[in-house]
Amino acid sequence: MAKEENTQENWKQDFPVKKEQSLQVSRRDFAKFLVFISGGLMLGSGFIAAKALLSPEEKSEQEFFVCKKSEIPVGGTRSFTIKGEGTPYLMIHLEDGSAHAYEQKCTHLSCAVFYAKGTGKIECPCHHGFFDAATGEVLAGPPPRALPKLVVVTKGDDLYVKHYRI
Repeated sequence: MAKEENTQENWKQDFPVKKEQSLQVSRRDFAKFLVFISGGLMLGSGFIAAKALLSPEEKSEQEFFVCKKSEIPVGGTRSFTIKGEGTPYLMIHLEDGSAHAYEQKCTHLSCAVFYAKGTGKIECPCHHGFFDAATGEVLAGPPPRALPKLVVVTKGDDLYVKHYRI
């Protein structure tokens, strides 16, 4: 019995590890874990990049019916969305008879914009930004860039917009 106790004491002296210390992760194990995770992230990113390069997504331009031109009075507007998308757009029937379509969100802070009839301007009421109704370019205020514009196609009395689908 004394021999067993002596052996047990020698073992404790040779390996002085307490239970709390055995639960801690060593620096070496932590470094291995970081290398493993970093390698996995690198492989995943490489796979995504290779997939994008080898099979580029095709964009197709499609025409979407908005409304009849006679449904929008001269100087009037019509809000619309493209099926399968949540972005609001604005169709404007200008006083010169032309039709233009723009994204209905201001490029400053995404407030809803509206056409001020008879002024030739699209206005953002939040911070008094103004856009040219014929081109979408910024005329005044804080917006940093022009409104995104859609190409309007007129077929008889029907108004369509061209839009790219991915």
